[in-house]
Amino acid sequence: MFLCRAGVRRQKSGDRSQETEVRRKTGGMDVNKAKCFQDLLVWQKAHHFVLEAYKYTQQFPAKEMYGLVAQMRRSAVSIPANIAEGFTKRSKADKARYFNIAQGSLEETRYYIILSHDLRYGDGTGMSGLLEEVSKLLNAYMRTMLASDS
Repeated sequence: MFLCRAGVRRQKSGDRSQETEVRRKTGGMDVNKAKCFQDLLVWQKAHHFVLEAYKYTQQFPAKEMYGLVAQMRRSAVSIPANIAEGFTKRSKADKARYFNIAQGSLEETRYYIILSHDLRYGDGTGMSGLLEEVSKLLNAYMRTMLASDS
């Protein structure tokens, strides 16, 4: 279980009951209702993607441990990490900057999936699908945040 700063207990990311709490518009993200970054569906999906990226890269050749594996994991982790960091920022400009960094890391990770596929290290189709879902949610969240009054 995650514990939000506000003291509200949340189940792990797979629990549908918490998702309904934060769903209102744009794919489940209500900028004003989230009490902590773990409440954000976009963060939950990005975190799930990171867990899958770790599993995916376990099958890579040992010679890639300090190369492609490290790079892909680092860029994948950067996505939810920057969403979390941006969540705490007060101004829209600061929030947008961190979410934009998350988008950059997302695109970097997208390239690593393409590269790993081309190197025949694994079928990146599932990973690409998960990443696309995170990309759409992140774009929707940014649009909502930038359009909100708060």
